[in-house]
Amino acid sequence: MVDIFNWLFGQYADYSTLFIALELVAVLFGIASVMLASRTNILVFPIGLVSTAIFVYLLWKWQLFGDMFINAYYTVMSLYGWINWSKNKANNQQQEKPLASSDTEGAVQVEKLSTKDMPTLISLAAATITFVALIYYFRPVINNGFSFDGAVLGAHLFTWVDYTDMLTTALFLMAMWLMARRKIEHWILWIVADAISVPLYFYKGLTFTSLQYVVFTLIAIWAYYEWQQRYRRQFKATYA
Repeated sequence: MVDIFNWLFGQYADYSTLFIALELVAVLFGIASVMLASRTNILVFPIGLVSTAIFVYLLWKWQLFGDMFINAYYTVMSLYGWINWSKNKANNQQQEKPLASSDTEGAVQVEKLSTKDMPTLISLAAATITFVALIYYFRPVINNGFSFDGAVLGAHLFTWVDYTDMLTTALFLMAMWLMARRKIEHWILWIVADAISVPLYFYKGLTFTSLQYVVFTLIAIWAYYEWQQRYRRQFKATYA
């Protein structure tokens, strides 16, 4: 039992109590935000902002710049999503045929992915992979206090973790954009990216964050089903 505990949490031996506490708070708020998203509750955005803001700080300190960029983007997209969902909620509350009262979040409607979304998704993925690749390419300069003196650059320095970061970052950013636009399919991207992140974050020494992504994966699977059901109820309510 002791060996298993050390295997899971031994990496925290060198971390300060403050950093461990901040990671736990960020994880708890992150899980809460995903649960709220699954219920189309607009509080997903302010709750999520707490988590992402903390992770931006922690990941900068840990020099995990790709992950830091993801959370910085989450912060921006959370503000956009908050505005988008608020407008949709206000518009739907004025409709003559609102959703059934059983939909407690009720006024926020979900949508299906359309072909019009694809150019933006492809552009977002390409830009994300390029940006994260540049961050890792210039990582020696960043780690050297943003000085080129003695810094060795080159794509040959990339590791499998860096390439995986590029993939998951692209998936997460596309998912966040689709979530802000209330697209059901964003949960599929979350499922794939969350599942990849479980072993990835454990390898990086962030066990609590890795366990968070286990929970995220399970919630995303359930939430995808919930949003599909919500979409069907909307359809029936509209054409009843």
